[in-house]
Amino acid sequence: MTQLKEQYDNTVVSRLMERFGYKNKMQVPHIEKIIVNVGMGDMAHEKDLVESVRDELATITGQRPQLRKAKKSVSNFKIREGSPVGYKVTLRGIRMYEFLDRLINFCMPRIRDFRGVSRNAFDKCGNYTLGIKEQTIFPELNLDKIPRTHGMDICIVTSAKTKDEALSLLEELGMPFTRAQKKD
Repeated sequence: MTQLKEQYDNTVVSRLMERFGYKNKMQVPHIEKIIVNVGMGDMAHEKDLVESVRDELATITGQRPQLRKAKKSVSNFKIREGSPVGYKVTLRGIRMYEFLDRLINFCMPRIRDFRGVSRNAFDKCGNYTLGIKEQTIFPELNLDKIPRTHGMDICIVTSAKTKDEALSLLEELGMPFTRAQKKD
């Protein structure tokens, strides 16, 4: 079992039960899955870059990414139906906890001028979406073999019913949120 999963089982569940008054451990929100998405943009027209994005995402997540193709042709973006537009990986179970642990403890501190992630990126169902500008923050990648930097979206899907429950869950797991601003 990973450190983050042990922390969730041993401390987070009891703290959230106490804070929100849950009567059963099964009511406590948990992380269901993490979706990592890379949109290729203008890199989609160069085949060697498409393959390098796939290999980088596989190295970062430990799982082979799924190629996403355009559903419609859009002439303004020079995209034809069926052309590759990005890669997606859905992480669950142990890989999900390992990825989140590496993201929180090793990758986010490597971001230049990092002050924390926004508290406002929750949707109404309690899911959190995080955008990363460069994939170079992941220590698994060999920086000499990266042809071009690109960003990625990381969506953490939780079973929380509200934003407050999801925020408390991720705070307890160690997500470095920015401090709340006081309203005058």
